[in-house]
Amino acid sequence: MTDADEWTRRGSSFGAVADAYAAHRPDYPADAVRWCLAPAGREIAGLRVLDLGAGTGKLTALLLALGADVTAVEPDADMLAELRRQLPSARALQAPAEAIPLPDGSVDAVLCGQSLHWFDLPRALPETARVLAGGGVLAALWNNDDDRVPWVAGLHEAAERAVSPSLSVRRLQTADLGPGPFGESYRPAQRAEFPNSQPRTARSLLAAVATHSKMLVMPAAERERVLAQVRGYLASRPETTGEFELPMVTTTLRAVRR
Repeated sequence: MTDADEWTRRGSSFGAVADAYAAHRPDYPADAVRWCLAPAGREIAGLRVLDLGAGTGKLTALLLALGADVTAVEPDADMLAELRRQLPSARALQAPAEAIPLPDGSVDAVLCGQSLHWFDLPRALPETARVLAGGGVLAALWNNDDDRVPWVAGLHEAAERAVSPSLSVRRLQTADLGPGPFGESYRPAQRAEFPNSQPRTARSLLAAVATHSKMLVMPAAERERVLAQVRGYLASRPETTGEFELPMVTTTLRAVRR
Protein backbone atom coordinates (compact mmCIF):
# COMPACT_ATOMS: atom_id res chain seq x y z
CA MET A 1 0.00 0.00 0.00
CA THR A 2 1.15 3.53 -0.68
CA ASP A 3 -0.72 5.75 1.77
CA ALA A 4 -3.48 5.60 4.33
CA ASP A 5 -6.12 7.13 2.07
CA GLU A 6 -5.52 4.62 -0.72
CA TRP A 7 -5.43 1.75 1.81
CA THR A 8 -8.81 2.85 3.17
CA ARG A 9 -10.35 3.31 -0.29
CA ARG A 10 -9.17 -0.05 -1.52
CA GLY A 11 -10.11 -1.91 1.65
CA SER A 12 -13.66 -0.57 1.50
CA SER A 13 -14.15 -1.11 -2.25
CA PHE A 14 -15.25 -4.75 -2.32
CA GLY A 15 -18.87 -4.30 -1.25
CA ALA A 16 -19.75 -2.80 -4.61
CA VAL A 17 -18.89 -6.11 -6.31
CA ALA A 18 -19.87 -8.55 -3.55
CA ASP A 19 -21.83 -10.85 -5.88
CA ALA A 20 -18.99 -11.00 -8.43
CA TYR A 21 -16.49 -11.58 -5.61
CA ALA A 22 -18.51 -14.55 -4.39
CA ALA A 23 -18.84 -15.95 -7.89
CA HIS A 24 -15.29 -15.52 -9.19
CA ARG A 25 -12.73 -15.34 -6.37
CA PRO A 26 -10.91 -18.62 -5.63
CA ASP A 27 -11.83 -21.04 -2.89
CA TYR A 28 -9.33 -22.38 -0.33
CA PRO A 29 -7.86 -25.89 -0.26
CA ALA A 30 -9.03 -28.05 2.64
CA ASP A 31 -5.45 -29.20 3.28
CA ALA A 32 -4.40 -25.60 3.93
CA VAL A 33 -7.16 -25.13 6.48
CA ARG A 34 -6.33 -28.41 8.20
CA TRP A 35 -2.69 -27.32 8.44
CA CYS A 36 -3.70 -23.97 9.91
CA LEU A 37 -5.83 -25.64 12.57
CA ALA A 38 -3.51 -28.53 13.42
CA PRO A 39 -1.83 -26.80 16.41
CA ALA A 40 -5.18 -26.68 18.17
CA GLY A 41 -4.60 -30.40 18.81
CA ARG A 42 -8.20 -31.46 18.28
CA GLU A 43 -10.48 -32.68 15.55
CA ILE A 44 -11.83 -29.82 13.46
CA ALA A 45 -15.40 -30.96 14.10
CA GLY A 46 -16.64 -28.78 16.96
CA LEU A 47 -13.55 -26.55 17.02
CA ARG A 48 -14.55 -22.94 17.76
CA VAL A 49 -13.22 -20.92 14.81
CA LEU A 50 -13.48 -17.21 14.08
CA ASP A 51 -13.32 -16.33 10.38
CA LEU A 52 -12.09 -12.75 10.67
CA GLY A 53 -12.62 -10.48 7.69
CA ALA A 54 -14.86 -13.19 6.28
CA GLY A 55 -15.91 -11.35 3.12
CA THR A 56 -18.57 -13.28 1.23
CA GLY A 57 -17.92 -16.47 3.18
CA LYS A 58 -15.45 -18.39 1.00
CA LEU A 59 -13.52 -19.64 4.02
CA THR A 60 -16.58 -19.84 6.26
CA ALA A 61 -18.20 -22.32 3.87
CA LEU A 62 -15.19 -24.62 3.94
CA LEU A 63 -14.89 -24.45 7.73
CA LEU A 64 -18.56 -25.36 8.08
CA ALA A 65 -18.12 -28.26 5.67
CA LEU A 66 -15.24 -29.52 7.84
CA GLY A 67 -17.49 -29.44 10.89
CA ALA A 68 -16.08 -26.42 12.73
CA ASP A 69 -18.23 -24.24 14.99
CA VAL A 70 -17.75 -21.04 12.99
CA THR A 71 -18.39 -17.37 13.70
CA ALA A 72 -17.86 -15.09 10.71
CA VAL A 73 -17.00 -11.44 11.35
CA GLU A 74 -16.99 -8.96 8.45
CA PRO A 75 -17.08 -5.13 8.55
CA ASP A 76 -18.59 -4.41 5.11
CA ALA A 77 -22.39 -4.54 5.09
CA ASP A 78 -22.67 -5.57 1.43
CA MET A 79 -20.08 -8.33 1.72
CA LEU A 80 -21.80 -9.57 4.87
CA ALA A 81 -25.18 -9.55 3.13
CA GLU A 82 -23.73 -11.74 0.37
CA LEU A 83 -22.26 -14.10 2.99
CA ARG A 84 -25.66 -14.40 4.62
CA ARG A 85 -27.29 -15.02 1.23
CA GLN A 86 -24.76 -17.74 0.43
CA LEU A 87 -24.79 -19.26 3.93
CA PRO A 88 -28.11 -18.38 5.59
CA SER A 89 -27.52 -20.64 8.59
CA ALA A 90 -24.04 -19.29 9.37
CA ARG A 91 -23.40 -17.23 12.49
CA ALA A 92 -22.27 -13.88 11.01
CA LEU A 93 -21.61 -10.54 12.71
CA GLN A 94 -20.80 -7.11 11.33
CA ALA A 95 -17.69 -5.70 13.00
CA PRO A 96 -14.09 -4.74 12.21
CA ALA A 97 -11.09 -6.84 13.13
CA GLU A 98 -10.04 -4.08 15.52
CA ALA A 99 -13.17 -4.53 17.70
CA ILE A 100 -14.19 -8.19 17.62
CA PRO A 101 -17.63 -8.66 19.24
CA LEU A 102 -16.75 -11.88 21.09
CA PRO A 103 -15.81 -12.59 24.73
CA ASP A 104 -12.27 -13.16 25.95
CA GLY A 105 -10.91 -16.64 25.28
CA SER A 106 -14.03 -17.69 23.38
CA VAL A 107 -12.46 -19.30 20.27
CA ASP A 108 -9.86 -21.96 19.58
CA ALA A 109 -8.65 -20.46 16.30
CA VAL A 110 -8.78 -17.23 14.30
CA LEU A 111 -8.44 -17.62 10.54
CA CYS A 112 -8.00 -14.69 8.16
CA GLY A 113 -8.59 -15.57 4.51
CA GLN A 114 -7.31 -12.90 2.14
CA SER A 115 -7.94 -10.32 4.84
CA LEU A 116 -5.04 -9.85 7.27
CA HIS A 117 -3.39 -7.17 5.11
CA TRP A 118 -6.50 -4.98 5.42
CA PHE A 119 -6.40 -4.88 9.23
CA ASP A 120 -4.93 -2.12 11.38
CA LEU A 121 -2.56 -4.68 12.87
CA PRO A 122 -1.44 -2.78 15.99
CA ARG A 123 -5.10 -2.79 17.04
CA ALA A 124 -6.32 -6.03 15.46
CA LEU A 125 -3.62 -8.39 16.73
CA PRO A 126 -4.30 -7.68 20.43
CA GLU A 127 -7.96 -8.34 19.66
CA THR A 128 -7.18 -11.75 18.16
CA ALA A 129 -5.08 -12.60 21.20
CA ARG A 130 -7.91 -11.47 23.49
CA VAL A 131 -10.59 -13.70 21.93
CA LEU A 132 -8.29 -16.73 21.58
CA ALA A 133 -8.07 -19.35 24.29
CA GLY A 134 -4.55 -20.11 25.50
CA GLY A 135 -2.81 -22.38 23.01
CA GLY A 136 -5.19 -21.28 20.27
CA VAL A 137 -3.97 -20.58 16.77
CA LEU A 138 -3.99 -17.47 14.58
CA ALA A 139 -3.54 -18.16 10.87
CA ALA A 140 -3.64 -16.17 7.65
CA LEU A 141 -4.22 -17.51 4.14
CA TRP A 142 -3.68 -15.88 0.76
CA ASN A 143 -4.47 -17.24 -2.71
CA ASN A 144 -1.76 -16.30 -5.21
CA ASP A 145 -1.40 -16.75 -8.96
CA ASP A 146 1.62 -18.96 -9.61
CA ASP A 147 3.88 -16.69 -11.66
CA ARG A 148 6.50 -19.43 -12.00
CA VAL A 149 4.29 -20.37 -14.95
CA PRO A 150 5.23 -18.02 -17.83
CA TRP A 151 1.73 -17.27 -19.09
CA VAL A 152 0.59 -16.43 -15.55
CA ALA A 153 3.51 -14.01 -15.16
CA GLY A 154 2.42 -12.46 -18.45
CA LEU A 155 -1.12 -12.09 -17.12
CA HIS A 156 0.16 -9.97 -14.24
CA GLU A 157 2.10 -7.81 -16.66
CA ALA A 158 -1.00 -7.36 -18.83
CA ALA A 159 -2.98 -6.36 -15.72
CA GLU A 160 -0.24 -3.88 -14.79
CA ARG A 161 0.02 -5.55 -11.35
CA ALA A 162 -3.52 -4.42 -10.52
CA VAL A 163 -4.38 -7.82 -9.03
CA SER A 164 -3.43 -9.61 -5.82
CA PRO A 165 0.31 -10.19 -5.42
CA SER A 166 1.64 -13.17 -7.34
CA LEU A 167 3.30 -16.09 -5.57
CA SER A 168 6.82 -14.68 -5.92
CA VAL A 169 5.76 -11.31 -4.50
CA ARG A 170 3.78 -12.89 -1.66
CA ARG A 171 6.76 -15.01 -0.68
CA LEU A 172 8.86 -11.87 -0.33
CA GLN A 173 6.15 -10.12 1.66
CA THR A 174 5.70 -12.94 4.16
CA ALA A 175 9.47 -13.42 4.47
CA ASP A 176 9.81 -9.74 5.32
CA LEU A 177 7.44 -10.23 8.26
CA GLY A 178 10.08 -12.27 10.07
CA PRO A 179 9.44 -15.13 12.52
CA GLY A 180 7.17 -13.15 14.83
CA PRO A 181 4.73 -11.32 12.54
CA PHE A 182 1.87 -11.55 15.04
CA GLY A 183 3.69 -10.00 17.99
CA GLU A 184 4.71 -11.05 21.48
CA SER A 185 1.40 -12.77 22.26
CA TYR A 186 2.24 -15.51 19.75
CA ARG A 187 4.99 -18.08 19.32
CA PRO A 188 7.16 -17.82 16.17
CA ALA A 189 5.14 -18.26 13.00
CA GLN A 190 5.34 -21.20 10.62
CA ARG A 191 4.78 -20.99 6.87
CA ALA A 192 3.43 -23.45 4.31
CA GLU A 193 2.17 -23.50 0.73
CA PHE A 194 -0.56 -25.57 -0.92
CA PRO A 195 -1.42 -26.01 -4.61
CA ASN A 196 -4.81 -24.53 -5.39
CA SER A 197 -5.39 -24.41 -9.15
CA GLN A 198 -8.80 -23.05 -10.13
CA PRO A 199 -10.99 -23.95 -13.12
CA ARG A 200 -11.44 -20.92 -15.36
CA THR A 201 -12.53 -19.62 -18.71
CA ALA A 202 -11.14 -16.40 -20.16
CA ARG A 203 -14.43 -14.73 -19.28
CA SER A 204 -14.46 -15.87 -15.65
CA LEU A 205 -10.79 -15.00 -15.18
CA LEU A 206 -11.40 -11.51 -16.53
CA ALA A 207 -14.35 -11.19 -14.13
CA ALA A 208 -12.10 -12.24 -11.23
CA VAL A 209 -9.44 -9.70 -12.24
CA ALA A 210 -12.11 -6.98 -12.16
CA THR A 211 -12.84 -7.66 -8.45
CA HIS A 212 -9.39 -6.66 -7.18
CA SER A 213 -9.17 -3.51 -5.13
CA LYS A 214 -6.71 -1.65 -7.32
CA MET A 215 -9.03 -2.19 -10.26
CA LEU A 216 -12.06 -1.10 -8.27
CA VAL A 217 -10.62 2.29 -7.30
CA MET A 218 -9.23 3.13 -10.76
CA PRO A 219 -10.91 5.85 -12.80
CA ALA A 220 -13.42 4.16 -15.12
CA ALA A 221 -11.50 4.86 -18.32
CA GLU A 222 -8.26 3.48 -16.92
CA ARG A 223 -10.00 0.38 -15.58
CA GLU A 224 -11.57 -0.32 -18.99
CA ARG A 225 -8.20 0.14 -20.67
CA VAL A 226 -6.49 -2.37 -18.35
CA LEU A 227 -9.32 -4.88 -18.60
CA ALA A 228 -9.22 -4.62 -22.40
CA GLN A 229 -5.49 -5.27 -22.20
CA VAL A 230 -6.10 -8.38 -20.10
CA ARG A 231 -8.88 -9.54 -22.43
CA GLY A 232 -6.56 -9.24 -25.41
CA TYR A 233 -3.78 -11.07 -23.63
CA LEU A 234 -6.04 -14.00 -22.70
CA ALA A 235 -7.30 -14.19 -26.30
CA SER A 236 -3.71 -14.42 -27.52
CA ARG A 237 -2.64 -17.34 -25.33
CA PRO A 238 -3.24 -20.98 -26.27
CA GLU A 239 -3.31 -21.91 -22.57
CA THR A 240 -6.51 -19.89 -21.99
CA THR A 241 -8.69 -21.36 -24.73
CA GLY A 242 -11.98 -22.87 -23.57
CA GLU A 243 -11.89 -24.25 -20.02
CA PHE A 244 -8.48 -24.34 -18.36
CA GLU A 245 -6.77 -24.43 -14.96
CA LEU A 246 -5.33 -21.24 -13.49
CA PRO A 247 -2.22 -22.30 -11.54
CA MET A 248 -2.51 -20.92 -8.01
CA VAL A 249 -0.81 -21.52 -4.66
CA THR A 250 -2.28 -20.78 -1.23
CA THR A 251 0.32 -19.37 1.15
CA THR A 252 -0.28 -19.63 4.88
CA LEU A 253 1.10 -18.35 8.15
CA ARG A 254 0.17 -19.78 11.55
CA ALA A 255 1.21 -19.09 15.11
CA VAL A 256 0.10 -20.34 18.51
CA ARG A 257 -1.02 -17.98 21.24
CA ARG A 258 1.27 -18.09 24.25
